[in-house]
Amino acid sequence: MNYAAIKKHDIANGPGVRVSLFVSGCTHHCEGCFNPETWDFQYGTPYTAETELEILEALEPDYIRGLSLLGGEPLEPEHQAALLPLLRRFSRLYPDKTIWCYTGYTFETDLLDRMCNEWEYTKELLSYIDVLVDGEFIDEQKNLSLRFKGSRNQRIIDVPKSL
Repeated sequence: MNYAAIKKHDIANGPGVRVSLFVSGCTHHCEGCFNPETWDFQYGTPYTAETELEILEALEPDYIRGLSLLGGEPLEPEHQAALLPLLRRFSRLYPDKTIWCYTGYTFETDLLDRMCNEWEYTKELLSYIDVLVDGEFIDEQKNLSLRFKGSRNQRIIDVPKSL
């Protein structure tokens, strides 16, 4: 897996100050996407054990509220295997911090009905995510006044309650 960026002091992609990982690779190709360069799975820098350590260290300060996963598409099958060790370690090291994940997939139809049955890591990955912002970005439903999402169709889902 490659990643486009790591933001160590992000205030736009979840509550409080967060560390955000922008993965590279997305099959949705939403019209009006704010990050189209991340559609390319080869874009950016290879994700390594050192990258994981850098992220975990950036999460250490008390003022950091959690980790946000964006892209690209963090829940593409090939990304799930790479992200799972990070989420496992995050959950052990920082049990009071949250994980937010932004995905173009829909929670019920794509993730629960299809991906949990077809892909090896989806169910465990979801068990670590606190909040999921789901649904493809729809340019015609773009609304800049929405908090933590880009278009009206997208939802902010409390994953533990929804599972």
